[in-house]
Amino acid sequence: MEGAPPDPPARPPAAPAGRAVRFATTRWSVVLAAGHRGPSDAPDGAARDALAWLCSAYWYPLYAYARSRGLAPPEAQDLTQGFLAHLLERDALRVADPGRGRFRTFLLSSLRNFLANERDRAAARKRGGGVSVVSIDVEAAEGRFCREPAHADTPERLYERRWALTLLDAVLADLKARHDREGKAALFDRLKPYLAGDADAPTHAQTAAVVGMSEGAVQVAVSRLRKRYRALLREHIGQTVERPEDVDEEIRDLFKAVRG
Repeated sequence: MEGAPPDPPARPPAAPAGRAVRFATTRWSVVLAAGHRGPSDAPDGAARDALAWLCSAYWYPLYAYARSRGLAPPEAQDLTQGFLAHLLERDALRVADPGRGRFRTFLLSSLRNFLANERDRAAARKRGGGVSVVSIDVEAAEGRFCREPAHADTPERLYERRWALTLLDAVLADLKARHDREGKAALFDRLKPYLAGDADAPTHAQTAAVVGMSEGAVQVAVSRLRKRYRALLREHIGQTVERPEDVDEEIRDLFKAVRG
């Protein structure tokens, strides 16, 4: 899959000591908990780290949304950087509203508000032009955008689709990295076509002959790979929702977005 972001850390940031944070094992729940603190509370480093991680992982759907709204590449890049800088400013955590549900919904709603405000849009050019809050490879991003389907998707539908594909890319990259660390990179490359159910994937017997395993062992390895992929998919999605019980619904929505 194309354009996967850097591999995420193995564990999300821990909740601050002495504070009760519900579902604090997910990054988005850490951000939401920080938004509920009183005005006298100091900014929470774990929550900022969580929000920065989420923004770094999912900046491309924002760029694609800006481009699909008719902005030129340099302006879309500046606006994306400016919006993320705005989001990570001192009081931005306090606008995170659990009523908005998932991180992707909050992010798009916040970006719409940012675009609607001409003053903020001008500030985006100032902030984004000189400050890089996340690493954006605009050449690669523009290449990805130019490969987007030419059909008349709305900017919102394109955002949802690119969010889903960015997340799936991240899951695949994470799965590959784990196999690399285990010294199983070559086996992963041979088994990867079975994840997507490619019609032209080799038979188990053909793969067995190449990797020096029995056909039964290949079948078991494929089954384990799929199980591991599903677990990582749930883990990645879990970082962008408030509650574990939201994961299944988010999976359905994201695969619906991919299918269009």
